[in-house]
Amino acid sequence: MSEKFVCVADYESMAKRVLPKAVFDYYCSGADEQETLAENTSAFSRWRLLPRVLRDVSSVDLSVSVLGQQISMPVCVGATAMQRMAHPDGETATARATYRAGTGMMLSSWATSTIEEVRSSAGDGLLWMQLYIYKDRDLTLSLVRRAEDAGYKAIFVTVDTPYLGKRRDDVRNRFKLPPNLKMTNFSSAELAFSSAEGYGEDSGLAVYVAQAIDPALCWEHIAWLKRSTHLPVIVKGILRADDAVEALNHGVDGILVSNHGARQLDGVPATLDVLSEVVSAVAGRCEVYLDGGVRRGTDVLKALSLGATAVFLGRPVLWGLACQGEQGVVDVLELMRNELHLAMALAGCRSVAEINSSLVRRPEFTSRI
Repeated sequence: MSEKFVCVADYESMAKRVLPKAVFDYYCSGADEQETLAENTSAFSRWRLLPRVLRDVSSVDLSVSVLGQQISMPVCVGATAMQRMAHPDGETATARATYRAGTGMMLSSWATSTIEEVRSSAGDGLLWMQLYIYKDRDLTLSLVRRAEDAGYKAIFVTVDTPYLGKRRDDVRNRFKLPPNLKMTNFSSAELAFSSAEGYGEDSGLAVYVAQAIDPALCWEHIAWLKRSTHLPVIVKGILRADDAVEALNHGVDGILVSNHGARQLDGVPATLDVLSEVVSAVAGRCEVYLDGGVRRGTDVLKALSLGATAVFLGRPVLWGLACQGEQGVVDVLELMRNELHLAMALAGCRSVAEINSSLVRRPEFTSRI
């Protein structure tokens, strides 16, 4: 493509042109009125940066440790499902790109590439496994065992999806996987989201979740998962300080502040707006990460200033993948790296260790209530 991409929004605009409407809508949309979807991105604009000056920023080090693994920057690739809808190489292309960028990738349980294929594509790259807890516990554990055997370094268990949020575009489109694709980590057509019987007039994924995912999930299942694996367990989907403390009480190794890309309960806060509350409650007892709405290097800097160890990108990676495959993902990650490098330098930070809450301020505003 000859078009010049200078920001994440450019990739999104092109992705909208090249992807089938139902696929773009699935990747892009949020739940219900999509209030939280807008909030996730706009929240970053409510914070202002207070740069330090005269700090000798001729050298800026972006490297950071996540769960004991060193990565080149505090920007990681989050779990996004069914990536072969965006590009024929799907998750394998994303894994190769993430390895080239020197950061980590979280693989969705609902991938259209197998756990083992992604491991092979990633070389020695850092991989984590995202997990839903299925009604079939043996099936759930089989995914964990496969991730362990393939050398994945952690399990990110999603805790905010007992049912699927109502994504109106998916209902309108009666969303389902194209007939040539399936969730390849499952053997049966029903669990692979490729049932020949179809899914009626609803979002097919909503029907799938109701059939397969356990809505009875509770804290005891986190303790069960901890007992069932030697890998670190991170809970993905925490928005409250008391839930963060409860997670620690059940032995988790990390917390991902997430509202599922604003795709579950509409009207919840932007993840950035609750990040410092969760960080304060955790009080250094585990690492805290953030996803949702990160589109710019300054967004990353603000999240780190408020206590995140690293951020995870979702949709921007899909836009890069849709536009240019593996190279598109590399380019998006390098764009974020360069923007963060510049933001840190202009803020007077020579390393991630020098980023702290003194760099950000939220101006007072008048409530509309």
